[in-house]
Amino acid sequence: MEKKEFKSESKRLLDLMINSIYTNKDIFLRELISNASDALDKLYYRSLTDELDISKDELEINLAFDKDKRTITISDNGIGMTKEELEENLGTIAKSGSLSFKEDMTGDEKANIIGQFGVGFYSAFMVSKKIEVTTKALDSDDSYKWESEGVDGYSITKAKKKDRGTEIVLYIKDDTDTDDYSKYLDQYELKNLVKKYSDYISFPIKMECSHEHLVDEKKKKYETHTEIETLNSMVPIWKKDKNEVSDEDYDNFYMDKFSDYDKPLKVITSNVEGMVSFKSLLFIPSHAPYDYYTQDYEKGLSLYSNGVLIMDKCSDLLPDYFSFVKGVVDSEDLSLNISREVLQESHSLKLIAKNIESKIRKELETMMKDDREQYESFFKTFGVQLKYGVYNNFGADRDKLKDLVMFYSCKHDKLISLDEYVKNMKDDQKEIYYAAGSNINKIKSLPQVERVTDKEYDVLLLTDYVDEFCITAIQEYDSKKFMNVVSEDLDLDTEEEKEKLKKANEKSEDMFKAMSDLLPEVDEVKFSNSLGKHPVSLTTKGDVSIEMQKVFDAMPNDMGIKAKMILEINEKHPIGKKMKKLFKEDKKEFEKFTKILYSEARIIAGLPIDNPTEISSLICDVISK
Repeated sequence: MEKKEFKSESKRLLDLMINSIYTNKDIFLRELISNASDALDKLYYRSLTDELDISKDELEINLAFDKDKRTITISDNGIGMTKEELEENLGTIAKSGSLSFKEDMTGDEKANIIGQFGVGFYSAFMVSKKIEVTTKALDSDDSYKWESEGVDGYSITKAKKKDRGTEIVLYIKDDTDTDDYSKYLDQYELKNLVKKYSDYISFPIKMECSHEHLVDEKKKKYETHTEIETLNSMVPIWKKDKNEVSDEDYDNFYMDKFSDYDKPLKVITSNVEGMVSFKSLLFIPSHAPYDYYTQDYEKGLSLYSNGVLIMDKCSDLLPDYFSFVKGVVDSEDLSLNISREVLQESHSLKLIAKNIESKIRKELETMMKDDREQYESFFKTFGVQLKYGVYNNFGADRDKLKDLVMFYSCKHDKLISLDEYVKNMKDDQKEIYYAAGSNINKIKSLPQVERVTDKEYDVLLLTDYVDEFCITAIQEYDSKKFMNVVSEDLDLDTEEEKEKLKKANEKSEDMFKAMSDLLPEVDEVKFSNSLGKHPVSLTTKGDVSIEMQKVFDAMPNDMGIKAKMILEINEKHPIGKKMKKLFKEDKKEFEKFTKILYSEARIIAGLPIDNPTEISSLICDVISK
């Protein structure tokens, strides 16, 4: 028996195949089953072109294991290999027999070639100390055995195989302190691997399985019987004609595949052909997974190549703002024998991801338009994620998502889109007004909100922590800029009112400076016309609002970002006259009232009071006089 060296870079390349390209040992079975499927496909193609008397129903893959001998056997009755093909395909690492076969095919009837025989085959050395391949080609009287123990080379000898096809025997490695290879010699482990990675191979994968059943309950006596089982379901639901699949079928697939106890809110199907071809079956859940807003949540779609699982959760197929979507993608244009790192650079994968992102977005837009109740249900669950997508990456995706986000309308008491807000604006309204706070009722009670709604303008009420950041990222909608009503830039006064207020502030400059000196957190104190019946309020100037500051303050690390706050006093309220009088006549009382007014303004804004005991004492002093 002649020992031969591999024709490629031998030891170094084989070591690379085993240890670098494949980081998950479990996929060895997927690779070998895929190769067997290729062999069956080649034979079936030949039967169509050469009019061979072969029925597709007789083509199958068989799996067996022997715990005592520590072997796993994968066999098929496919096209088999000649001695030259064994030499070419298995003697040269990364030489693809399937790929060259596919390139040579002509006509409309194409075989469904999954793998590229060569690279995938060598993944078996991750779990095997020795591999034997016995094969007999169609139309050949001779059969051959290929043997190898890895990097040292291989041998090819004549064999005595009667029937066409290929049989691969893996001699499983002994267990180590870090690797449990014996698990692959377990019936249930093999069944699980087939179900996970090869469930949709189009040929039956069969294995003799043993089952125990109770025959005498008193004596606890069991008997074991064996039967041949087909381990795979063969036809994936996403490859079936839509007319053959019911809503219940989709629901059951989703609940079983993704371990959910509720039906999905929305099912999205795609069959794309073009620069890249793929089928996808996507689901929008009806509720968020328990870990969705935690670091443990892992986004991604199950990625298949012709029904063979490449990756259970391919995160590159979904942008973060659509991370709630579940589903599967199946493409012939993705190589099965590929590492995760190479896959991330795949041009085809990027095209698929772009198409999927567009499909999801259009489906959501249609849902918002045609089924508002369903969309609102979706948005209440996942709306924060869409708003985060608008804000993330410096607003790079805002134009894709701005028509999907909704905010609560003060005027209509319901969620509305930005498009709906703009279409319902009054003719004299120049800006989109909004206010932020912890809940709807608190925001409605803000004096500035009352001032805007008194003019019959709508105000968007923002209650999610990301809302203001989302608004800031969008910047403007339909040429209308956003205006926080709790901002010094709010301008609802007439020219006459502005002039009158300006004079009042100029006359009280000394009083405001004295108040500012007592309140180091405040950047400015002034009179305002925007408070209605309310005595005092806090507004801000600049890009950081009070609600934004609350978000920054809640972060574990002090970012040093603070809102520039303005203490506004209602010039028309009795407190305005009271402060003027105290400033002239009683400086101590003036200091007490200043601190009390500022604390009152912080309470209205939902901010904490640093010295509640002192403020409580001051209030008691004022009340008792």
